[in-house]
Amino acid sequence: MAVDKAILYDMSKCTACRGCQVACKQWNQLPADHTIQRGTYQNPPDLDGTTWNLIEFKEIHDEEGFRWAFFSHRCMHCIDASCLYVCPTGAIKRSPHGFVYIDQTICIGCKNCVMACHFHIPRFSTDTGTVLKCRACLDRVEEGMVPACVKTCGPGALSYGDRAAMLAKARARVAELQKNGYKRAQLYGDVQAGGTHVFYVLTEDPKVFGLPRRPRVVSKRPISILTSSLIAVIAAAIIGLAGILKFRERGIYGEGGENHGA
Repeated sequence: MAVDKAILYDMSKCTACRGCQVACKQWNQLPADHTIQRGTYQNPPDLDGTTWNLIEFKEIHDEEGFRWAFFSHRCMHCIDASCLYVCPTGAIKRSPHGFVYIDQTICIGCKNCVMACHFHIPRFSTDTGTVLKCRACLDRVEEGMVPACVKTCGPGALSYGDRAAMLAKARARVAELQKNGYKRAQLYGDVQAGGTHVFYVLTEDPKVFGLPRRPRVVSKRPISILTSSLIAVIAAAIIGLAGILKFRERGIYGEGGENHGA
């Protein structure tokens, strides 16, 4: 039986080299984005259909002065995954190791998952007509390798292993940081959305990175059968109504268009 795995991101060790960002594109054969200088080192500006992992540059200026905060914006692979629950075709699935991925062969691009995700991760691509996001390098993981982003991380900000071990490592790191004066150090992802398969060791408040303290899970029951049935009923009603109208039209005007009414 496969053991749940997880990725741990420790922002206190991240140097924003963006090696993980490049490795993600290289391994998944994703093209580079064409961008312009917008007065920040962050590039591209946001996740999209061909950028599944983005190092965000946050500038914090408060009573303590100015400081940078780097953040790896990516899918968190929630245990209570809203995206999975609202997918009408079953395209969003969970791997044996717990990671959530989108089967591109049956995704219809309805964008239900885009609207449902509390972390704003899935992105619709006009090129493919489907929604895409981080797959946690399923092909690598299935062969016993670590995700490409973890493999390339020089400063050790990214770790990969059994979920329980990563959770224990994250908690120990938070305790160490708090002991050394990082009063805002905290763990994110241990309980949010039922727990996640990507943990964050943060040194700033989660709201700095747009992370909700209590993410709202839209449903805890897959709705694919309900949605499919509802769509089928509506479609059948529309087709039936069109047939009735066409039949009445033929009854009144006949095949040649002559009015046979009273």
